[in-house]
Amino acid sequence: MGQGTKWMHYLKQLSAANVPAALIEKGQNRVIDASLTLIRERAKLKGELLRSLGGVKASTSLLGVPLGHNSSFLQGPAFAPPRIREAIWCGSTNSTTEEGKELNDPRVLTDVGDVPIQEIRDCGIDDDRLMNIVSESVKLVMEEDPLRPLVLGGDHSISFPVVRAVSETLGGPVDILHLDAHPDIYDAFEGNIYSHASSFARIMEGDYARRLLQVGIRSITREGREQGKRFGVEQYEMRTFSRDRHILENLKLGEGVKGVYISVDLDCLDPAFAPGVSHIEPGGLSFRDVLNILHNLQADIVAADVVEFNPQRDTVDGMTAMVAAKLVRELTAKISR
Repeated sequence: MGQGTKWMHYLKQLSAANVPAALIEKGQNRVIDASLTLIRERAKLKGELLRSLGGVKASTSLLGVPLGHNSSFLQGPAFAPPRIREAIWCGSTNSTTEEGKELNDPRVLTDVGDVPIQEIRDCGIDDDRLMNIVSESVKLVMEEDPLRPLVLGGDHSISFPVVRAVSETLGGPVDILHLDAHPDIYDAFEGNIYSHASSFARIMEGDYARRLLQVGIRSITREGREQGKRFGVEQYEMRTFSRDRHILENLKLGEGVKGVYISVDLDCLDPAFAPGVSHIEPGGLSFRDVLNILHNLQADIVAADVVEFNPQRDTVDGMTAMVAAKLVRELTAKISR
């Protein structure tokens, strides 16, 4: 039982002992306000800086969401954001992306910090409110033009509140390119509507996406296929990747909607390239396959996430952290202009 879970259990005991609910709720609200204030002020500072510099239409801003408790197997993704940041700025490589963008330039990349997930949960705040806090945090970033959030997970459950925030802020649905070994579209995996295996069911139910393209799929159940048909999902499975490659390396998305959202689960990659994930599924995409899809994509990318890196399984000298960091770098180059 995690520390946050223990505290919530104790909180229930206190409630049963007639501690006023209003007292607990007031304290929780103070913690939520403090958490959002830090993100708001950091985003405001970065937005003011970029607007004063001028000439920036879109700038990537990192937002960490270190949430792992909605994982069905291992909860290590909660520890990922700082490891990804460390790898982004690792001295073993330079700060230039493959397409020539300089990450040291604040017009290209800024960082507004992390949503303090564990501290919030430690106050007994449930997942309904927690997901709202994640959504509100994303909105605070997007309100500071020209910032566009690139969210560091965390497990894949974070994509639902992030996409919801993006759609609500922009005033309509987006197209989603989702790279993953799994479709993550169960109605409520193991009874959890916020499971990392159910995030895209919530997104499609909420009409936050017009098109959902899922690429790299190679672990899919009957329910996954049925849910895909129910929501009109375009599922590209690895068993037909050689046939589909030309389509996927020449995608044009976002016409007629508010933009494009990209969600990259690291287990879309074959474990030879990214062993540090919770759900190892052989037969996946190569790293260059993923970059070819991203580099060739024609789209106005309004936000993105990189999720499901598990540092506790990254046993090969931080290799998967570097893979995640490279994805962040190349996504930054696609977003910022």
